[in-house]
Amino acid sequence: MKVKLICVGNRMPGWVNDGAEDFAKRIRSELGYSLIEIPLAKRGKSISIEQCLAKEASAILDKVDPSDYVVVFDVKGKAVSTEYLADQLEQYRLDGRDLCLIIGGPDGLHSSIMQRADVRWSLSAMVLPHGLVRVLVVEQLYRALSIIQGHPYHRP
Repeated sequence: MKVKLICVGNRMPGWVNDGAEDFAKRIRSELGYSLIEIPLAKRGKSISIEQCLAKEASAILDKVDPSDYVVVFDVKGKAVSTEYLADQLEQYRLDGRDLCLIIGGPDGLHSSIMQRADVRWSLSAMVLPHGLVRVLVVEQLYRALSIIQGHPYHRP
């Protein structure tokens, strides 16, 4: 199984890169983890937000394989627990499917990405900065993996 984290935005503050990489190196080999950064489409007076989102969506969909199980992080999505994530990772592994996790940029995601998604998950009812979401998602992958492996990192 491979896990791809696709994020819109490629100029993250150092704390985002450091935090995400700290957990990424712990899961990279076990989950086949990779980070794919999609550059934020250039905003301007003559370009609508919808056009920018469509351009970002095209770049995202180029990185998604037809057989990937696609999860979009959305404030309106289903609230899931770490234990649920661990169960789902095991299920995806048994199904032989790769997992594609998508985090939008400051303007969200285009409707074509939402339509492609197999499921929408929420990390919080609050809107969170996409850089922080990146760190949270990678940490939760590590935590879920620690549950699967019986590692003591996860202590509810």
